[in-house]
Amino acid sequence: MVRKYNWKTGCDVEATLSVIGGRWKPILVCRLLSGKKRFSELCRLAPNATERMITLQLRELEADGIISRHVHAEVPPRVEYEVTEYGRSLQPIIETMQSWGSEFKALKTAEEIAELAASEGETDFRHNQKVANG
Repeated sequence: MVRKYNWKTGCDVEATLSVIGGRWKPILVCRLLSGKKRFSELCRLAPNATERMITLQLRELEADGIISRHVHAEVPPRVEYEVTEYGRSLQPIIETMQSWGSEFKALKTAEEIAELAASEGETDFRHNQKVANG
């Protein structure tokens, strides 16, 4: 399958995002960097994605040469996916995204905890004022 590209901005980031952009492609590539996976494994590793969406994303990644699909002649047929050598060149990008995401989640979690603590403290302060004022 040959994909058509319509790069509107001419920015190289746009070209990168055309390959790994979207919600599921980076996750699928990340999971496949650890080794071959069957379709059902990938579905379990991305439980919020529909099977159709995973299939479409895998087809695009395959068309871009990022992953390869191996069909084993068995009944029922067994299909495995793995990252190609060219796809491995995305590993530093995926690892950086993973690291940044971990730091971002920690920051946002800390902010949520601080906000919750502040709102609880505010509630306690108002309650104490009401008690003091009778």
